[in-house]
Amino acid sequence: MDLAYLVTPLLTWITVGPIKFLINSIKARKWAFNLVGNGGFPSNHSAVVSSMATLIALREGIGHPAFGVAVTLCFIVIIDANSLRQHVGRQAAAINRLAEGKPDHKRLRERMGHTVVEILGGLATGIAIGHVVYVLFGRG
Repeated sequence: MDLAYLVTPLLTWITVGPIKFLINSIKARKWAFNLVGNGGFPSNHSAVVSSMATLIALREGIGHPAFGVAVTLCFIVIIDANSLRQHVGRQAAAINRLAEGKPDHKRLRERMGHTVVEILGGLATGIAIGHVVYVLFGRG
């Protein structure tokens, strides 16, 4: 097994998580533990899929079927991050408003999706990490 394909998403996840945490903490002016994993800059999911697509493009070429699969996965993740999860967040906000004051209501998390800027930051980070892994591991 070529370890570069295992290391790439893992390294991306480990790198982007702390970056996102620090950026969210600076913006909130307090430790932002409540924002870990949901929204924020850069998009972790976009970074992970773009890092893999980048590594596949560099190692196998853009004509390889695996690159086509990776790009398709990127589009699905980006659409989900930007559209679907933002809708879920708006629905959570509406439910929270309707249930406000009810003693048994556990407040739903409203920050779910990513903005275009957060997704672009994730894509840029993922592409950069894909290049770094390619340089470190070579052609394989």
